[in-house]
Amino acid sequence: MRVLVTYASKYGATAEIAAEVGKALSGAGNEVEVLPLDKVMTAEDYDAVVLGSGVYTGHWLKAATQFVKDNETVLSSRPVWLFASGPLGDPPKPAQEAIELAKFGEAIGARGHRTFAGKMDKNDLTLIEKAVVAAVRGEYGDFRDWGSVLEWAAQIADELARVEAAPRAQAAGK
Repeated sequence: MRVLVTYASKYGATAEIAAEVGKALSGAGNEVEVLPLDKVMTAEDYDAVVLGSGVYTGHWLKAATQFVKDNETVLSSRPVWLFASGPLGDPPKPAQEAIELAKFGEAIGARGHRTFAGKMDKNDLTLIEKAVVAAVRGEYGDFRDWGSVLEWAAQIADELARVEAAPRAQAAGK
C-alpha cells in the first residue's frame, strides 16, 4: 500500500509523531511518505492517508482543516486515519478532543482517530502564547506517550494489510 502520513505542526511535536507513525507503517511493508501538509498537493496518489495536526485552543491548525476540505472527495474514497497532538500535563488537559476529529472523521468516513498528549517548550513560544499558557495554567514539557503512538500505528498497519489482502482473496475465489 502507498501511504501518505501528513501533518500540520507548529513547533515540531506533531511532525515527530507523524515520523514515528511513518516508520512503523514502513516497517510493516508499506510504501510510506511522511510529508508536512504544505508539501502535499493532493491525496490522490496514495492508497491510504494518516493525517495529523497540532491542536491549539481546542482546534486543529488551519492547514489541516483546509486540507480535509480541499480533499474531502479523495479522502472519502480511501482508508484514512486522523490524529491530534496537543493536550499537556499528567493527566493531559484539556481532556476533550479537537472539534475537527469527530467532525472530519464522520465527513470522510475515517477508520479511526486518536488524540495524543503533546509537547510544549517555553522557549518556542511567543510572549502572547506564554501569557495564554499562564492564564490557563498550562504545563510545559514533553507528555507524548510513544508506546501509545506505536500501538496505534501497529493497528493501522494491521488494518492496511487486511485492506490490501481483500482484493487478492476476492480474485482467488473467482
